[in-house]
Amino acid sequence: MKTKRQHWGIPLGRRFRSLKMWFVFRMYGQSGLQAYMRKHVELAKAFESLVKEDNNFEICAEVVMGLVCFRLKGRDELKKALLKQITGMGKIHPVPCKLRGSFVLRFAACGRTTELEHVQEAWQHIAELSSELLQKPFDHKGKGKENGPVRIGNMTSLLPN
Repeated sequence: MKTKRQHWGIPLGRRFRSLKMWFVFRMYGQSGLQAYMRKHVELAKAFESLVKEDNNFEICAEVVMGLVCFRLKGRDELKKALLKQITGMGKIHPVPCKLRGSFVLRFAACGRTTELEHVQEAWQHIAELSSELLQKPFDHKGKGKENGPVRIGNMTSLLPN
């Protein structure tokens, strides 16, 4: 019988979860934890302002804590293609969701070592990939096609009028 060492950790019962929180409080203290949270709210607000400056994107929900919900304007196929390109590069990992029936990306500024330049680099990466994506025609599966636009139902463009 082979021993599975992956199960040798501390069980995540209530007592051990509270022990982890005790360590966080002990490490940061009240004022340190407040400063940590305020910093990440500011980073999220900075990301929000970058999104608002770009006419191809929009903010979908109020920015709460370190979470920014945003989307590329256009059809969901285009948004999904953008997500596929972003995650395929492996630099950042926005999390997709459906918000009021529309495909949305969520960006969380919450890493312990995250700084403003990281947020700016993440946005630059998203903006570059989206501009490349918007220059290519797409088929109905959201994949780039080099040989001209493809008619999708009665639509010829994935961008809104």
